Amino acid sequence: MGKQLHIPDALIDQFGRKVDYIRLSITDRCDFRCVYCMAEDMTFLPRDEVLSLEECARLVKIFVQMGVSKVRITGGEPLVRKNAQWLFEEIGHLPGLKELVVTTNGSQLEHQAAALRQAGVKRINISVDSLNADRFRKITRVGDLSKVLRGIQAAKDAGFDNIKLNSVIMRGVNDDEALDLLRFAIDQQIDISYIEEMPLGAVDHARGDTYVSNAETLKRLQQRYSMISSTESTGGPARYWRIPGTATRVGFISPHSHNFCESCNRVRITCKGELYLCLGQDHMVELMPLLREHPHDDQPVVDAIVNSMQIKPKGHDFDLARAQPAVVRFMSVTGG
Repeated sequence: MGKQLHIPDALIDQFGRKVDYIRLSITDRCDFRCVYCMAEDMTFLPRDEVLSLEECARLVKIFVQMGVSKVRITGGEPLVRKNAQWLFEEIGHLPGLKELVVTTNGSQLEHQAAALRQAGVKRINISVDSLNADRFRKITRVGDLSKVLRGIQAAKDAGFDNIKLNSVIMRGVNDDEALDLLRFAIDQQIDISYIEEMPLGAVDHARGDTYVSNAETLKRLQQRYSMISSTESTGGPARYWRIPGTATRVGFISPHSHNFCESCNRVRITCKGELYLCLGQDHMVELMPLLREHPHDDQPVVDAIVNSMQIKPKGHDFDLARAQPAVVRFMSVTGG
């Protein structure tokens, strides 16, 4: 008989916040090269420096035993990971896991949406920053908008009723499309969240020049739509509004203009097995060595996760005035 694990039934950080949501990146690779997310010429990690899918599943199972009820699988683009479907099937119906979510650019959904639904994925977030094909390609550098639109339709056809668009609004790039994106979401009867650009990784533009506050975006939307503030939550940082007569929720994720750290309930695990306690800080614990040194004993991993709660910071440190970003890792490495 193996030794008994000592696992707490809840993760509580040093500020009394309960962590019940993890975001796990399963790859740093992506078939797009979005200008706010990564450099045009990226060097991706060697395969042996990336968590295996079995290690990803092991981590999810450990966290769920520790009271985590929501898991988001991210990347890079998670659906370009070979055999990613196995992972979704392995974790999709775990006892205690209330919500398995995937964040994707939509490029692979046309062929994978139905299988994701079958595996137990509850919600899909799809990144769409423009509805103009040429502009979409410029923002993503390589993306095909028609492929993403077919992916959205495939997700609807598969029976997903919790589909949300994520749109990063940038001045002089796509800020004039905020209304068009909302109109599209309403027509499709899906949700949308507007996201302020985050200063993660060195990119080829000054983020201070392209930054648009969500307050400005909201004001623009209110010129066309009646919007009612809502107390609804999906367990993440978005603050939602409702538009009477529609099925669409409008969310705003505002790391700059409305810090949401006081209610932070999440941690992130990179595809390298690094447990980041905050998106905007470098407090981190390496889990991959423990997974590989103790392939049949989860206790060292459990202990490291429990101890990490004492270094989870109170909040992030985003400052667009800095010459260099406070966090040098790209969003694609940390996980979207």
